[in-house]
Amino acid sequence: MSALIAATAFAATVAAGQDLRKARVAEWKPIVAKFQKPSALRAAWQLSNSVALYVLLWFLMYWSLKISHLLTLSLTILSGAVVVRVFIIMHDCGHGSFLKSKLANDIVGFVAGIVVFTPYYHWRWEHSLHHASSGDLDRRGTGDVWTMTVQEYLDSSRWMRCVYRLARNPFVLLVIAPVFVFVFRQRFSSRKANSRERWSVWWTNLGILGMALTLSWVFGWKMYLFIQLLITTVAGAIGIWMFYVQHQFDGAYWERGEAWDYTVAALQGSSFYRLPKILQWFSGSIGFHHIHHLSPRIPNYNLERCHRAHPIFQDVKPVTLRSSLNSARLHLWDEERRKLISFRHLKRLQKRGADTGASARNPPHARRQC
Repeated sequence: MSALIAATAFAATVAAGQDLRKARVAEWKPIVAKFQKPSALRAAWQLSNSVALYVLLWFLMYWSLKISHLLTLSLTILSGAVVVRVFIIMHDCGHGSFLKSKLANDIVGFVAGIVVFTPYYHWRWEHSLHHASSGDLDRRGTGDVWTMTVQEYLDSSRWMRCVYRLARNPFVLLVIAPVFVFVFRQRFSSRKANSRERWSVWWTNLGILGMALTLSWVFGWKMYLFIQLLITTVAGAIGIWMFYVQHQFDGAYWERGEAWDYTVAALQGSSFYRLPKILQWFSGSIGFHHIHHLSPRIPNYNLERCHRAHPIFQDVKPVTLRSSLNSARLHLWDEERRKLISFRHLKRLQKRGADTGASARNPPHARRQC
């Protein structure tokens, strides 16, 4: 009985919080509009220093291989971080926020997509679906991290549970997944994609081939493949981790159907990843992800200023580098408790349920852990 009262009180508190957020929509919209204007000067400076640094690091990595592999590894981390910065430029172009001109956004975005091994138009289409459905349990599956609810996990076959646990393993997520996604998966289009998105994949593949042949001619094909694979793995690991933490954190928001709300999903379902300034620079300030989801038309170079402009944007618990490590232990969305939990936590709940005779959410086949 006490648990029911607590759950009801919690639901009422959440509902009240959502009503408050909705009531303040009219308050934040005009503030956000001020920061949606692209700056040609800021964009040109960000683009030029990112490209120049990436080219410089490529030559330094090639040179470092003759001196020290430890030096090469250090430069690989820097190069991967710069690629993340280039990805954010492509990302902003996809939202039409980096530059004022749509054509300029598309040209810069397409070329940046070649550098980061990502088909611009195809990615833009998938990413738009992510923005439209982030935090909606009924619209998962496109442009997001695979997330099961507790009940879905318990109802799955043992094979599917093993696959899911493998997919959420940090080594798979940060080492295998980056190579798979950026080297292999993004060379093919989705069956649901339209003609332009499909062609985007093939044109990007041709661009990558041209880049690979050119750099192989300059550095030698073995050296090119070695350096490129290192950079892609590191950049992919950083990028996937950033994306993971932005939506998989303690206090994240998920709802179903009509209960889902765009504003609440942005401010509560997207994290404020507070990073040291140098990491914020490399990541294009995308740690202000709650602001980005609230208004994707804000270019990355305006996100921090928008965050500081009004208390409603700051009324978000930040995720720090240290606290973000806890996200690696959050695996399942518990609809009953309205929070992300770990596999270990689920096991404790199952044991507690078995001890009390509560087996409705703990079917026999679910007790056979992977």
